[in-house]
Amino acid sequence: MKTFNKFFSGFCFFEESELFEEYLIKNDFTISGFSYGAIKAFEEALNSEKRVDKLQLFSPAFFQNYDDKFKRTQLMYFKKDANVYCQSFLQNVIFPKKMDISKYFKLGTIEELEELLYYDWSEEKLQKIVDKGTKIEVYLGGVDKIIDASKAKEFFKNFATVYYIKEKGHLL
Repeated sequence: MKTFNKFFSGFCFFEESELFEEYLIKNDFTISGFSYGAIKAFEEALNSEKRVDKLQLFSPAFFQNYDDKFKRTQLMYFKKDANVYCQSFLQNVIFPKKMDISKYFKLGTIEELEELLYYDWSEEKLQKIVDKGTKIEVYLGGVDKIIDASKAKEFFKNFATVYYIKEKGHLL
């Protein structure tokens, strides 16, 4: 029987699931997502009528602790030059690693960036997923340059098993 793992890609990424091979659970009942894709995976698990045993969130795009000025500035820089913005963004994503991720690159859209910056992770929705019997795993890197991993850890810890990997960045 062929197993299926539903994986959602991060902002400016596509088909990057192999980068998470050491953590990724592949079966018919697991949904996973990286960064922006973690939002999509979360919503899929929340709204799915199908059985979901495990939800894996890799470096979820958690920006609700950032103020509106920060978010507007990010959008302004993206609108000014999307290519430059995305290249700078990707350098911060791979930190502290040195690697070529160009084969996974896809230019993000302003709508995706806006959605990830303004997405509201809801404790009520997290509890709803837990109440459905889904186990949530959150993977965070301690030297993440994209999100504040310690704030994300504090937020998710009551609903998920949180793996906080001290020397890893956003890409784990």
